[in-house]
Order: sequence, then structure tokens, then C-alpha cells
Amino acid sequence: MSSISRRSTIVEVARLAGASKTSVSRYFGEERDRLSPSLQARIAHAAGTLGYQPNQMARGLKGGRSKLIGILVADIRNPFSVAITHGVEQACRQYGYSLVVCNTDNDPEQERQHLDLLGAYQVEGLVVNASGNPERQLHTFISLGTPIVLLDREVDHVEAEVVGLDNHLAIDMALKYLAGQGYQAVLYVSEAPEQSSTRQRRLSRFHQAAEQRGLHNATLLLAASNGTAAQQTLSDFLAAHQQHACAVLCGNGTATLAVTRLFQQLGLPLGKVGLMGIDELDWCALVPPGITTLAQPTDAISKSAVECLMHRIAPHTSAMPTTVSFAPSLIERGSTQR
Repeated sequence: MSSISRRSTIVEVARLAGASKTSVSRYFGEERDRLSPSLQARIAHAAGTLGYQPNQMARGLKGGRSKLIGILVADIRNPFSVAITHGVEQACRQYGYSLVVCNTDNDPEQERQHLDLLGAYQVEGLVVNASGNPERQLHTFISLGTPIVLLDREVDHVEAEVVGLDNHLAIDMALKYLAGQGYQAVLYVSEAPEQSSTRQRRLSRFHQAAEQRGLHNATLLLAASNGTAAQQTLSDFLAAHQQHACAVLCGNGTATLAVTRLFQQLGLPLGKVGLMGIDELDWCALVPPGITTLAQPTDAISKSAVECLMHRIAPHTSAMPTTVSFAPSLIERGSTQR
């Protein structure tokens, strides 16, 4: 006859250990040091014998401490988001926190729903890679004392640390490098900038810096172009600058992938027509002769974002990070060797 498995209870652990329920609760909480070593050993043995696991969610909510950090990402499929989420999770674990991940798929309505969900879970801190402009909901978190860090993208009228890449520096580094390689005309390729302050800053800086360097320049926005239109825009740019060495600068990893496909479709030789991307992707080293990139220090960005939160949650245990705006690293490959 089979028995139905069930969770053992704190009362059963206390009975087997010969201890009070309060002592068992202290053992699994933040007051373990108040118990004698022998009592701790008895409780540990009893819990192991019974297979007891405390309900940390219930304990946290009862004490006002969920030990949860929430992260809202605009697109979990984006390699940058994958790397950042992994880094944030690892950093949270070091502080004894668990991470609740919500993906919005760049949909402001999903973003609103996920923020409501994270509020219901009573997260102790929030990392936000915004896809819309959730100003009202973020102000609700702030009014309740929940610290917020904005990752990569700003939100209008929300006062919070913004942790991410130095976008002006990234564009300046890219154009300085391309000009140094002898390229005279640069096409900048980006996703639609409307929902991302990062895309807006990079696009604006590209126009300024390209003009300052005397580079011929133009822009291709992928969301406004289907594959055929994007292909035509690239072809037209190259035709208009036949007397110049041309290069394409991609504003993020998604744009780099799209442009690499366009190069293959048009039979364009990498190097003769330069190709450079912001964000390092695993496959960039595998496409002969390799694609030059500006790599974001995602581990450092993730760690800094979590340190900002922990400083707000417990200032006495965590110092405020000294850097919230990071420089990229140049990874030079054959796609920019003329």
C-alpha cells in the first residue's frame, strides 16, 4: 500500500529534536547564532531525517522580507539580456537573494502586468530594462521604499541609478577605429529607437560624431524596413559612395545579425566593405574572417546594478559602486581589415 508524500512540519522537527518551535524557527531564520551548538546540531539532524524544507516565501512575507529581487527585461532572446540576467542572478545569489525574471517581449502592456506581479511578490529590489515608459508603476515601488535600478535604458521622470554602457564613448570608439582603418563612409544600422533611450543616444551621437570626423554617413532603421527594403538601402548607400571605402556600424547584436545576413545575400566581401557591431556575440568569431565588435562588460554591469540595490536595501553591508557607466572593449577581427 503506497503512502501519499507530504511536507514535514516545523512542529515535527521540534518534537524530534527535543526543541521548541521557536528554536527551530530561529535555526532557519537569522537568529541561528542565538542557539547553542548542540541544539543547532539536534535541529539539523531532525530536519535532515524528516526531509524538512522551510517555506522561505511564507517566512519572508510574514517578516516583511521576501529575499527576492525582480528583474524586468525587454527581450529575453537578446544576447545582451541573456548575459545580463545571468550576471544579475549570480550577484544576487552572493547576497543570499533569489531572482524573479520577467520578460516583456518589448510589449508595454506585458511590462505593466509583470510589474504588478513583482509588486505582489513583494520583491525587495527591482532591476528594470524598460521596454515602455512605466513611470507611474515605478513611482509606486519607490513610494513603498523599494529600491530600483534602471539597466541600460532610462525611464522619464524616474530618479534612479542607470547602470550600463557609456553609449557616447562606444560610438566615438567605433568611429575613431573605423576612420583609422581608412573607412570614409559609414552606414549606421539600428532597430527602431522610439522605445529605447539607449538606441536614441547611440543614434544621436552617431550623427554628431560622424559629422565631426567628416565621415559620409547615413542611417538604416530595421523596424521601418522589411528585408527587401533594407537590402535596397544598403545597396543604395554603397552605390552612392563608390569612390569611398564604406563600412557598416551596427547599433546592437540584433542589428549585427541582420546586417550579416544582408552581406551574405548581396555577396559583399567582409573587410572591403567593413562591418562592426556593438555587443559581442559568440558567432561573431565564427563568420569568416570574423566580425569586429565592441564588447560590453556584462558581468561588471550586472554586479554594479545589484550592488546599487543592496546599498539601498542595507547600506551598512554594501558600499555604493563607484562605476555605473562602463566602457566597451574592442575585439578586432577581419571584417574591418581592408
